[in-house]
Amino acid sequence: MVSRFWRKIPQRYNLVGTRCETCGRHFYPPRTFCPDCRRGGKIVDHWFTGEGKVTTYTVIRTASNQFEHATPYVLAIVELDEGPRLTAQIVCRPEEARIGMRVRRVFRRIAADGESGVIHYGTKFVPA
Repeated sequence: MVSRFWRKIPQRYNLVGTRCETCGRHFYPPRTFCPDCRRGGKIVDHWFTGEGKVTTYTVIRTASNQFEHATPYVLAIVELDEGPRLTAQIVCRPEEARIGMRVRRVFRRIAADGESGVIHYGTKFVPA
């Protein structure tokens, strides 16, 4: 039941957002209302290409128990080619990360609820 629930949320696994057909602005996470066009905006679903660039990043060296096995790891603000920015992990060595680096989306394991619990998957990025 839990996995089916998460699969029904397309932005959880597929970088699905929205776009205003009136002004062309893209949104992630999805919106039902364009803040620029207001009632005049027509919002439609949009599947992002999953490509973009790193605008800033940090290296996490000390993490909570759930993520301590992954340290050090790179956490970045990625600006998608369509415009929206999101926070995501960059799968690379910390010394490889740089501002302006081109990245592309990948589908990876994020966490697990114990040794025999639910495994959570989602979007991460790798150097393009």
